[in-house]
Amino acid sequence: MTLTYTLLGLFLETRKHTEKICEPLEIEDYVVQPIIDVSPPKWHLGHSTWFFEEFILKPHADNYSIFDADFSFVFNSYYETVGKRVIRSDRGNLSRPSVEMVYAYRDYVTTEIKKLIAENHSQEVFDLLEIGIHHEKQHQELLLTDIKYILGNNPLMPAYSEAFTEHASETQEEDWIAIEEGIYEIGHTSDQFCYDNELGRHKVYLQAYEIANKLVMNTEYIAFIDAGGYTKFDLWHAEGWDWVNQNKITAPLYWHNIDGEWQHYTLNGLQEIDGNTPVTHISYYEAFAFAQWKGCRLPTEFEWEAAQEFFPWGKRWEWTESAYLPYPGYTKADGALGEYNGKFMVNQKVLRGGSVATPIQHTRPTYRNFFQTGLRWQFTGLRLAK
Repeated sequence: MTLTYTLLGLFLETRKHTEKICEPLEIEDYVVQPIIDVSPPKWHLGHSTWFFEEFILKPHADNYSIFDADFSFVFNSYYETVGKRVIRSDRGNLSRPSVEMVYAYRDYVTTEIKKLIAENHSQEVFDLLEIGIHHEKQHQELLLTDIKYILGNNPLMPAYSEAFTEHASETQEEDWIAIEEGIYEIGHTSDQFCYDNELGRHKVYLQAYEIANKLVMNTEYIAFIDAGGYTKFDLWHAEGWDWVNQNKITAPLYWHNIDGEWQHYTLNGLQEIDGNTPVTHISYYEAFAFAQWKGCRLPTEFEWEAAQEFFPWGKRWEWTESAYLPYPGYTKADGALGEYNGKFMVNQKVLRGGSVATPIQHTRPTYRNFFQTGLRWQFTGLRLAK
């Protein structure tokens, strides 16, 4: 019974926190979708709820009555196994169902999950509930970053909340951590929750290397810009150079040069850039080019994991030089949940660590995030290696 109450408590806490993230929003903010990568807050609220309804309540709750038959079509994301869905670019066209109706849906499903857990203590239900909780935590992170993109692309650049600390100054002296060559074990090993892409644990051989004890700071990145980093083709991959020129990129996302001074949009509104905070909202292309300019490189995800106990992490998702690939022995789960990670293991780079938008209890040394090389709307930064 302890497991029941602990997991139920985490479920209820998670559901509450998602709604707390949305408290500062105006009703008009809930439906905006500026680009395909950004989903409206209302959609996140509904999708994270649909996940519990679709994968737990429908198959496991006796005589369960579906809240709305259209919601599976509206709030399914990418699960081919489940059926048809609204295409991703059309999520911002969903003026209906209303925000009020989506919150009613959340209350309904949360109540039904509580009833189910009181009656069904099967390990299968517990396991699905745990996955659902962490799935919603993923969407809490996406919710914050999507809200920032929505408000940051509003011409008025309104603040989201004065209470959210996005950039904290750092005073740690820069140093290099030396890691000896050898064989290291990589991957999840404890009995705590992890995603299937963190399994199975395996050995890798690493050459001797050094890794920075801190992230690259804004001051360093401004020096890269001032040195013409965005105009020197030899620092960039060919694909990255095309990306720079086609998109007219001259600085990280949300940066604005106003009267000769760099400012950036934050969740607290437009602010002067603090040089002693980690650079953020950069693509893999930019991370690679900066590392080239410094005569260094990005660490592989294995180098990062082998060294992570020696430096603080968690303020920025850190780009690595590793392609997102399965570990040895990786197998996808059967059915819809098998679509969670495995089908995305192509044309993506691994990020490690977590960020200021990552909720508590949702990151660990083996966590593998992944994004396409040109994406910048997440809180992405970099750590150098050599």
